[in-house]
Amino acid sequence: MELLCPLNLPPYPFQITERNNKFFLFDEIRKKTLLITPEEWVRQHFIQYLILQKKYPKSLIQLEGGLKLNGQSKRSDILIFNSRGEKILLVECKAPSVKITQAAFDQIARYNIVHRVPLLAVTNGLEHFYCQIDFEQEKYFFVDKLPDYEDLSPK
Repeated sequence: MELLCPLNLPPYPFQITERNNKFFLFDEIRKKTLLITPEEWVRQHFIQYLILQKKYPKSLIQLEGGLKLNGQSKRSDILIFNSRGEKILLVECKAPSVKITQAAFDQIARYNIVHRVPLLAVTNGLEHFYCQIDFEQEKYFFVDKLPDYEDLSPK
């Protein structure tokens, strides 16, 4: 069953409850209980990875933030800020069954037209891709690992 499948991320002790054969999880960022969908399962694991392994402060994480793109309302999955309020990381999460294709990169690139974030991540919980954006040179390049928060925050 894909819903609570193991991911290529560390396991976390989530507060999971079951009601009417549906599973729910407490989201500590939004401070509410959410229905666990495959994409939400990935998002919650990636959030914990950011907080516990990469030391991104909870208070600087925005989930499912709205944005306007070509007159349409969209939602970015995870947006991280530094202590100055500058956007430093944009993450697009997919369900584990969704193969990471060019379409996922196109989606996050469209969102980044609005956000203008220098670091992008795309994950389905099994595969993770990280891309550094150089706005001045109008280039991008993939990086092997996600930087820790301290490496992206102002000194």
